[in-house]
Amino acid sequence: MNPDLLPEGLQDRLMPQAEAMAELLQRYFTIFASHGYERVAPPLIEFEGSLAHRTKGYAKDRMLRAVDPISLRTLALRSDMTVQVGRIATTRLSNAPRPLRLSYAGPVVTLRAGELHPERERMQIGAELIGNDSVAAAIEIVGLAVEALQSAGARQITVDFTLPDLVDTLAEKAFPLNEEEIIAVRRELDTKDAGGLKALQADAYIPLLYAMGPLDSALQKLRAIDAGGALASRISALEAIAAPLGKDIRVTLDPSERHGFEYQSWFGFSLYADGYPEVLGRGGTYAISAGEDAQEVATGFTLYADRLVKTSEGSERLGRVFLPLDHDYQRARELRAQGWYTLAALDAKDDAKALGCTHILDENGPTCI
Repeated sequence: MNPDLLPEGLQDRLMPQAEAMAELLQRYFTIFASHGYERVAPPLIEFEGSLAHRTKGYAKDRMLRAVDPISLRTLALRSDMTVQVGRIATTRLSNAPRPLRLSYAGPVVTLRAGELHPERERMQIGAELIGNDSVAAAIEIVGLAVEALQSAGARQITVDFTLPDLVDTLAEKAFPLNEEEIIAVRRELDTKDAGGLKALQADAYIPLLYAMGPLDSALQKLRAIDAGGALASRISALEAIAAPLGKDIRVTLDPSERHGFEYQSWFGFSLYADGYPEVLGRGGTYAISAGEDAQEVATGFTLYADRLVKTSEGSERLGRVFLPLDHDYQRARELRAQGWYTLAALDAKDDAKALGCTHILDENGPTCI
């Protein structure tokens, strides 16, 4: 076996994608900071029990584990940073004024690769507004996520809304279901199976399958569902969240979609953009465990940076200038300040073209090779 082989699902990030990722992170954090979000950086590894508890067990089978030789307790590499930010907020920053605005970025690792996504390591970037899950918080978070994607060059962005706890809400009074029936109805909605819902005698939930598409028409179909007013507040909330986005942002709705929103509460959203076949980010409202039976509400999002930089060529600079052995050091500093890359010769045999340079510095300045 080749000792230089990497484990399955892991890979080196080479030029120019490594540089593109660094630039993308800088763009995102500039946007986050401009909205008052302060950066935190949790560790890559924590005790498994803490991570599993805060994900309510849903991510336990995704975590890569090892035994800590010091404490002899089981450690786990994080598969999601959101829960770590929640831990920081409810422990180290428990006395900080609310709402608390935090941002973060770092690699996350999963135990196994998925069929559609063979990578086991990815870069997770996000922002969390902790202490508020109101419509106003959702408006801020959705707007921030869209602005961040736009700063990275994403165009023709689509925001797809969902209502993760819609079945639970309707099952309380409007269309009563017991716990087992709720699970069964969710399953059929997840697979978009109208026949399955009919077989469960849950015909009242079938219209949810068709209340999807562009927001205006989808909301019109939701309004047509006689749910005794149970949908009215949700409909007005979605309209309010969409209103500030502007006409250049396409907004859609799939009220029964739950994939990727397992721990979200009343509101969730996914982000797409022209030229990118996969989802670029997800977010919504949720609750953070604050010890014992206490919880704290929050609203946030995660962006999948790797999907944005797969085809990136890095920064658009003026060019790469080869500096001969006897070059003017002050002139070279000026070129870098103007945005050029420079590469200094270390030996008379150095070949400017072979080293990827586009220009050579001479008495007239950068000259194209």
